[in-house]
Amino acid sequence: MANNFFAKKSVDELIAQTEESEHKLKRALGSFDLVLLGIGAIIGTGIFVLTGVGAALHAGPAVTLSFGVSAIACVFAALCYAEFASIIPVSGSAYTYAYATIGELLAWIIGWDLILEYAVCSITVAIGWSGYLVNLLAGLGIIIPAWMSTPPFNVPALFIVAIITTLLVIGIKESARFNNVIVIAKLTVILFFIILGLFFIKPENWKPFMPFGWSGVMTGAAIVFFAYIGFDAVSTTAEETKNPQRNLPIGIIVSLLVCSSLYIIVALVLTGIIPVMKYADNQSFLSAPIAFALNVIGQPWASGIISVGAVMGITSVLLVMMIGQPRIFFSMSRDRLFPESISKVHPRFRTPYKTTIITGVAVGLVALLIPIGTAAELANIGTLFAFAIVSASVLILRKTNPGIKRSFRVPIVYVISPLGVMFSLYLMYSLPVLTWIRFLAWLDIGLLIYYFYSRTHSRIADRVSRDKAFHWKDMLEFFGIFALINGILFGLLSVLAMIGVTSVKTWNEINLQPHKTAVICLVLIVDGIAVFLTGRVGNRNHGSSAGVTNPEA
Repeated sequence: MANNFFAKKSVDELIAQTEESEHKLKRALGSFDLVLLGIGAIIGTGIFVLTGVGAALHAGPAVTLSFGVSAIACVFAALCYAEFASIIPVSGSAYTYAYATIGELLAWIIGWDLILEYAVCSITVAIGWSGYLVNLLAGLGIIIPAWMSTPPFNVPALFIVAIITTLLVIGIKESARFNNVIVIAKLTVILFFIILGLFFIKPENWKPFMPFGWSGVMTGAAIVFFAYIGFDAVSTTAEETKNPQRNLPIGIIVSLLVCSSLYIIVALVLTGIIPVMKYADNQSFLSAPIAFALNVIGQPWASGIISVGAVMGITSVLLVMMIGQPRIFFSMSRDRLFPESISKVHPRFRTPYKTTIITGVAVGLVALLIPIGTAAELANIGTLFAFAIVSASVLILRKTNPGIKRSFRVPIVYVISPLGVMFSLYLMYSLPVLTWIRFLAWLDIGLLIYYFYSRTHSRIADRVSRDKAFHWKDMLEFFGIFALINGILFGLLSVLAMIGVTSVKTWNEINLQPHKTAVICLVLIVDGIAVFLTGRVGNRNHGSSAGVTNPEA
């Protein structure tokens, strides 16, 4: 195949790249730093906002089960991330793991997808931070004018992004120390709410426990999943971690377990102190449920403490998200899928300063100019897609390279790995159709960039004798794959809606009919197969004729 879209990099090759002087990062993080980075990334708007949304609108008091379901899906993926981190301690996270197991094209898709995930999370959190800060200052009598805190001139959002970007350029250890202080303060505030709330719980508020049935629990799980995004960002610090094969699995797993426990306990306390279903139409409850609940039970003094904790929580989330995105970008640039010049590290600070600054400018400008809309759902779908790929890839590597040293191994991998894939895909397909359309549009843009730039500039392009010219046979192969990816992903979405596995509500909202969409996707799949095979046969015939013409080639 002239393009060899699925060429892989060996684990040794990937690790060797991390020692190149112009790409070598400073190792400064221990297991404690990584655990707090994970907690800092996970606990943010989820515990302070999504707990109320999930309870009032989707699951009732059974939102505790929703958090449990999402946690299970994350635990499966986290175990797979931990095994990969112990084998391939490289900053690319899921992108790098895919490169070693399923090839460059799918690695590119994951990397491009992760850029979307971290960027959208950062933008979401920056805008959320601005809103919380404005409300907190207003409570103290300090009023920030609306024209300074709303799009297209959201100054607080731009300010916090600029501060975080500067801190990240200066150094990873300095960033980790800042995060540690914020996380400890944030955990103190959460424990304060739990202990205070225990004195006001009324068991009758938990009845009925599942007002919307199991479907409500699962819908709630898909919504609150956003609260768990972040533990995967720990793996992007691999090249800045001391003894990464040992410390990365600890950081990933311990942070997720701590946060899962806190989410479930907070949800139990919140739904126990007030009847959450009663406030389904109350915007004040939906935007700040914990602070609202404390006011309802006559503890307004405590709601101010919660607001401070929310601002701290959101700050640490933004910090870790903006650690993750530049390092994915850095790894892809080092592999020359983006221009290699932007992967140079700072000569003094040994940080990926160029990709950090580019990320900061992009996130800051978007947060300054636009409202957030459905960004949270876009972040969810990107994360779930990465989780599914990592969960599948760990099983592939067990088969293709069973002898490689693994400091951590996924237990009962033939159960955990498939369950990680299934849970991630189920939650992914539970998201709204419009989110899928936007996701596939982003994916298609990435595929075009890959074909017309990245495939010809990649480090392995020469090694696999990839033809850098644009031939019609190569283009047929690629665009056949392009059609197959779109047809299969969206076709499965329509089929699941048709058989009742997922809701048709979001289809009706945009006037789409699943059965008609399924037919169009089937045509797209058939056409994709035909186009791919035409290109493949053309390339093989060309290779055969070239072999006859020049036997020594």
